[in-house]
Amino acid sequence: MAFSSLLFLFGFLPAFFAVYYLTPRRLKNSVALVASCIFYSWGAANVFIILLVGLVVDYVLGNAIDRIEPTTARAVRLRKLLLGTSVALNVGALGYYKYSNFFIVQLNGLLRALHVRPLAWTAVVLPIGISFFTFHKISYVVDIYRKVSARADSFVTFALYVLFFPQLIAGPIIRYHDVAEQLVSRHHPPSELAYGAFRFCVGLAKKVLIANQLALTADLVFGHAPASLSVRHAWLGILCYTFQIYFDFSGYSDMALGLGHMLGIRFRENFDCPYRSESITEFWRRWHISLSTWMKEYLYVPLGGNRVSPARMYLNLWIVFLVSGLWHGANWTFLVWGAYHGTFLVLEKLFALRLAARLPRVLRVLVTFVIVAVGWVFFRAADLGYALRFLARLSGLSHFSPAADTPLTAELLTNRGCVALAVAVCVSFFSGSKLGETLSKRFETGPVGNWGRGLSYAGAVLCLLFSCASLANSSYNPFIYFRF
Repeated sequence: MAFSSLLFLFGFLPAFFAVYYLTPRRLKNSVALVASCIFYSWGAANVFIILLVGLVVDYVLGNAIDRIEPTTARAVRLRKLLLGTSVALNVGALGYYKYSNFFIVQLNGLLRALHVRPLAWTAVVLPIGISFFTFHKISYVVDIYRKVSARADSFVTFALYVLFFPQLIAGPIIRYHDVAEQLVSRHHPPSELAYGAFRFCVGLAKKVLIANQLALTADLVFGHAPASLSVRHAWLGILCYTFQIYFDFSGYSDMALGLGHMLGIRFRENFDCPYRSESITEFWRRWHISLSTWMKEYLYVPLGGNRVSPARMYLNLWIVFLVSGLWHGANWTFLVWGAYHGTFLVLEKLFALRLAARLPRVLRVLVTFVIVAVGWVFFRAADLGYALRFLARLSGLSHFSPAADTPLTAELLTNRGCVALAVAVCVSFFSGSKLGETLSKRFETGPVGNWGRGLSYAGAVLCLLFSCASLANSSYNPFIYFRF
């Protein structure tokens, strides 16, 4: 069940809030947990029992680790064994469900090349959101092991942390110690409810009115053979996808943060105007912040981080981004995408940042944006071969031979698409800027005072109405998180 569906907006959400706010405080977590279970099992009932079994195992292991004080060598070894068991089970389950199909396909391809009978295999169904809830469970047990946080006071609290429906299938990735206190005791002031509703409406508009419109053009372009695309069409396609993926990801994060505020739980921001970055290093401090933070704390630091030799530090960076690429999907394209970003990060640490410092800021932002956009080709392409041919078309180096039976018409970018692209450019490059912050501050607290806030909320209502109208009039509503 996607946030941007009429079923969620007019069925699940109103029913949930009616029950939740009428429920006594001591039972609100139970209501939220039951709702989260219904939310997830609605489209994945066949794998929900597996998720529940994993929750029980991690809860028991976390409790065991918390009870053992590392005062003796035997206790230290036992805690490490329990931690290793939890991590191995979670990574093993993630590997099986997410990568076994890919591994078997590659292995069978090799066996056929060697004229050996391929393995018989029934494709494994990927549980939606498995990457998100796996990372949540790992961070919970690791935080207990590190004594960053105590264990959950009950199974309901732990299960709610993992299954909390606002962030269950599309993130952001929440570390347990960031929300532990809020899960136990939280307040629901009207101001938080109003702000949460505002944030949800804005996120919904970003997803439905901008990302979905740009997705139409991106899908049309990437649905053609690269050789049949002109350079102009190829760049338009990747430009639309570049903004589509940002407004889709950040829109879902905004909706999750909004729902969190409405339920008395504050998540950390997940995006911070990433396309205004002046380097790839800065881009990864602004893009999918929760994933970058998780990778840093639970992978980069354990590998040695930057406390090792420069050569090992560069290798650690590269490993982290290879893993980040694989986390996004079981395809060579994601692995190459991770290596692509890892390589630029290493180059920046070696010399590129010093060279870029000599360029004007506008040029640094433009170069970074182009590097990121080119990288998205690997993210969007169905396979590595297509990605390489598409890159050749972007550069104009490959032969152009438009297919007579699949011409690209003048309707490649509709009027709505043009408006969506223009809004996307303005929001991406000017929101969060000093000018944008100044205008926003004056609008909210300046002479217009409450009028400014009132207009903001009125705008959010219009966003909700237009989004719902768009959803009602179109069946096109892509959900790009199924691979994650």
